[in-house]
Amino acid sequence: MKDTFDENAERKAWMGLLAKAPEGRVAALLDATMARPVFTWLRAPEIGSTMIRGRAGGTGAPFNLGEITVTRCAVTLSSGEVGHAYIKGRRKADAEAAALVDALMQGNDAKTVRAAILEPLETEETLAKTTRAAKAAATKVEFFTMARGED
Repeated sequence: MKDTFDENAERKAWMGLLAKAPEGRVAALLDATMARPVFTWLRAPEIGSTMIRGRAGGTGAPFNLGEITVTRCAVTLSSGEVGHAYIKGRRKADAEAAALVDALMQGNDAKTVRAAILEPLETEETLAKTTRAAKAAATKVEFFTMARGED
């Protein structure tokens, strides 16, 4: 049996938060927290597309659902940390901010960045999921029968 420990699980989690954040939210939180660090581009923000896959019923065989537009970039901080970002849509400024946050999370400012940027994003995402689930639950219809006559 394979060892299921994923050493990159924490980074995957914060990259997912950054990728799913509303437009402009990461940049606003970053700018409210600190001055943007000096960086150089490894890959300037560029727009492209990628294939997304789905599963019938969430568990069936995977199939190609279609393509979505993504923006990606990579930065290197002056201290040497490298940050990457992939953001759904045509959002170059958001990709830049997300790549900066990814790089900052690998350096000495990780605790500050987590408290000021990632935790609020996580709270907002949880609230959005809860609200969406409550709206869906409000539309639930339960069907029942008194007696069907089948014994």
